[in-house]
Amino acid sequence: MSERALITGGAGFIGLHLARELLRTGTEVVLLDDFSRGRPDDAFTALCGHARAVPHDLRLPIPDDLLPTVDHVYHLAAKVGVGQSNRAPGDVLRTNVLTTVNVLDWCARNPPQALFLSSTSEVGDGAVRSGLATLPAPEDVPYVLPDPALPRAAYSLGKVVSEVLLLHADGEFRVRIGRYHNVYGPRMGYAHVIPQFIERLLAGQHPFPLYGAHQTRSFCHVDDAVAATVAMTRLPSDEPLVANIGNADDEISALALAERLFTIAGTHPELVIHEPPPGSPERRLPDLKVLTTATGYQPRVDLDTGLRQTYAWYASALPYRHGAVS
Repeated sequence: MSERALITGGAGFIGLHLARELLRTGTEVVLLDDFSRGRPDDAFTALCGHARAVPHDLRLPIPDDLLPTVDHVYHLAAKVGVGQSNRAPGDVLRTNVLTTVNVLDWCARNPPQALFLSSTSEVGDGAVRSGLATLPAPEDVPYVLPDPALPRAAYSLGKVVSEVLLLHADGEFRVRIGRYHNVYGPRMGYAHVIPQFIERLLAGQHPFPLYGAHQTRSFCHVDDAVAATVAMTRLPSDEPLVANIGNADDEISALALAERLFTIAGTHPELVIHEPPPGSPERRLPDLKVLTTATGYQPRVDLDTGLRQTYAWYASALPYRHGAVS
């Protein structure tokens, strides 16, 4: 009998790439999503020819008869992005905690072998900013919330509450928590730095605005993030595992990232440098020893290859976004 997996947020960025990989390895896939971030696109429609899609708003409890029993649950559903946190921080916090509570309640009644939670690098950012940790940041840094009133704080707080709920869950399943560090790739939406840069380039925006030019990040291609996610979830150990997921080899400043994309696009617009957004960390770099020791993980997609692939995808998708193609 083949493995069966449930992916919450299955119509989203990482969810769709994860579903494709699980299907490729023979796993039966169930996708749970409320489609709050827009209608299903062609990629999701094609995926549904091979996976079962179940509409549901995870702010509400999951009825027992809605889903089949599964071996693994990948809980990716969440409100993400600085933009959403700035616009409605209370809704981001409430939604992200409620979805985790309802997934945990369902798992308690219908125990899978393992439950994976997608968490965030922002859980460790406050400790680094406060001088309580250095980079690369390991998983055991203390959680620090330097500016609770800052709207973007709602996202990290919701994720750390979700982590604690899992770590103290009274359930008969293995707990896996992956803290994603700046995952990028095709179909990631338009609310993150790489697609925002690409969209400005494809629109011919001159001058080109750049916020926090000297801030650095280490970007992880979605294929590598998916490989790490699956490897963590399938580990047979009963001990809970919290691990950073990322790529520590390609730390790059926002300015250097823009210049690489300029080269790919074949254009070099004039830059206008602005201050970084409030609360945005100066550096972000994961320590990957826990993940590597547990799974043997090594990132395979270098930044130049990933940027070229991502740029090509957005170049083909942008006309549909702006209604130029019917």
